[in-house]
Amino acid sequence: MDILLLIAAIICMGLGLLGALLPILPGPILSYCGLVLLHLSHFASFSTHFLIAYGVIAVIIFLLDMFIPVGATKAFGASNFGTWGAGIGVVAGIFFLPPLGIVLFPFTGALAGELIGGKNLQKSIKGAFGSFLGFVLGVVINLAVCLLMAFYFVEALYIYF
Repeated sequence: MDILLLIAAIICMGLGLLGALLPILPGPILSYCGLVLLHLSHFASFSTHFLIAYGVIAVIIFLLDMFIPVGATKAFGASNFGTWGAGIGVVAGIFFLPPLGIVLFPFTGALAGELIGGKNLQKSIKGAFGSFLGFVLGVVINLAVCLLMAFYFVEALYIYF
């Protein structure tokens, strides 16, 4: 049973790291599940405080990841057209031309949305750039949290073996 828990934990941790880069997977949540599964096996033992703290962090980062791109798009002056365009671009980028599409499509979607909304090209590019920065900021935060969890995961296994 412990071997199955270890395999599931490794899979969750790997998917979590992948999810830090791909918006379709909840990276921090999956990485946290990897830590919990490892804790449930005999290969590692984390404190209750550690598990609660990282659980809270994973949920907060997961929720922030939904709002950072929208907030950045709005902070750069985009209208609802640009925000909707960026959201549609994220979904389209997942299915078309991944992983490059995940970066390019939100920018293109926000740009198209702003142009459709009647803004000039310069203001449209500014709003689209906000979408891009929001995406990059979200990826950096997700990756940092997932890498930190992966560090504790690997450290626990290293200590055991």
